Amino acid sequence: MRQAKVHRIATSAPDDVSGLMAAIGDGRIDPAGIIAILGKTEGNGCVNDFTRAFSVSALKQALSGHLDREALERIAYVMSGGTEGALSPHIVVFESGKAEAGGCPALAIGSALTAPLRPEHLGRIQQVALVADGVRAAMTDVGISDPADVHFVQIKCPLLTAERIASADARNETVAIRDTLKSMGYSRGASALGVAVALGEIEAAGITDASIVRDTNLWSSRASTSAGVELLNHEIVVLGMSADWSGPLVVDHAVMADGIDVEPVRAALKRLGFAADGQLALPERQRLVALLAKAEPGSTGSLRGARHTMLDDSDISATRHARAFVAGALGALVGTSEIYVSGGAEHQGPDGGGPVALIATRPATSPQGVLP
Repeated sequence: MRQAKVHRIATSAPDDVSGLMAAIGDGRIDPAGIIAILGKTEGNGCVNDFTRAFSVSALKQALSGHLDREALERIAYVMSGGTEGALSPHIVVFESGKAEAGGCPALAIGSALTAPLRPEHLGRIQQVALVADGVRAAMTDVGISDPADVHFVQIKCPLLTAERIASADARNETVAIRDTLKSMGYSRGASALGVAVALGEIEAAGITDASIVRDTNLWSSRASTSAGVELLNHEIVVLGMSADWSGPLVVDHAVMADGIDVEPVRAALKRLGFAADGQLALPERQRLVALLAKAEPGSTGSLRGARHTMLDDSDISATRHARAFVAGALGALVGTSEIYVSGGAEHQGPDGGGPVALIATRPATSPQGVLP
């Protein structure tokens, strides 16, 4: 039987690995057990956000003293650029180890890496199928057979660059979109639909190339996808509950209908044993190990009947507005800004909303997982 461990570590810069190294040094983290590292970096979250690759490089270099190259490459490094507003840069380390005394079922963590994606397949049904197979592989890795036991699927997916588009042109292939910034949305959307197919939320036959990023009625309640220039494949992390895992950690999820729809998140907190009558008080905040969320400006240009300008701002990307906006709403609920909010929620929750995952310790256990 396995046990999941989750460690939230503050960072002072994209290459700050001091907190991770300290946790390894004093035995709080076993490098051999690391499955994935998620992180929020203070970049722009766009095509040229190299803070993500910088962070991954620093993490791999730091871990290279403890792991061989094969083990290093098995870890999923999901860096999300953009800490607008008061979002606090940090990493979340997901670890698997031998089970200790604790509750069952418990949080289970699985991962999978897909083959590289051809540029001409990005944002098309080939990407949907590739991701769906990857999610199924991650579920097998974690030992979850029932999709209902999956609460969140975090994916890092590729994007298009001028060089990658040129490589497709040289092979007389066409790409779904030639705008590199917009390609991020196509990749996120196709990846999210792959999650929906794997979890049985949508039939594969109901998805066409034309529906990707266009049909807002197609969405997953548990997909969170983030595009980056630093990879060509997909790094997939599945979070769920399993009777084959034990320990003090549990996970639940909610779906926000819009950027201020915090009540479904409050309901999930209550299911996890939080009072959550208002903003979480300090004792309860210590039980909340991680909060992962998607942010979306919405395509209508309005929020509950009131006009917003996120889509019309030519200076700041709408995804950057949305990250700050949703982070403020969720931070006010849970009482911390050290949360993982990723912008761009194409097919991830309803138009203007997005999925949220909450990882916490059981009410009867002492706080763990939050590292200084």
